[in-house]
Amino acid sequence: MLSDSVIALHRPTQPRTFVGLMTLYESNFIRLISLLPYFNDMPVEQVSGSANDLPLFLSVRERGPYTTTMHMTYLFQEGTESVPDPDLTVRVYHDARMVETIQCSRIHRHRVLEPYTTEPGRALHQRWQRNMMLNKWLEYCVDVGHRFDGVGAQRKT
Repeated sequence: MLSDSVIALHRPTQPRTFVGLMTLYESNFIRLISLLPYFNDMPVEQVSGSANDLPLFLSVRERGPYTTTMHMTYLFQEGTESVPDPDLTVRVYHDARMVETIQCSRIHRHRVLEPYTTEPGRALHQRWQRNMMLNKWLEYCVDVGHRFDGVGAQRKT
């Protein structure tokens, strides 16, 4: 089992810096692999159930030799509509063992997610916000018992 405590830091890492962001990407990878232990053999669409949380939806958008792009969300019922929130697209960099949030809802509909709303601004600040959101969400998902094991998932090729 990997742990983000084993990430080698060559110097003190400051938040909202490039080095800090790369460290965050490494931590995101470790947390994602905790949810997806069979990452290399994962189906295109999966749903993780937890007795303590909403179903967590994961779908693969694109697979390449060096990267995999995925979408992760919960679906909330608002009237007759299913509303995705948080609505994250993440890219896994296989050889670098990093995960980056590449797209995120600009405004979250749920109060607990409001601190992670993406505001217009510098690219580093936006990337830091999106990836802190992913990092904390992945930690939460593991804590409440989510896990994608491929059982009962649809395989699309």
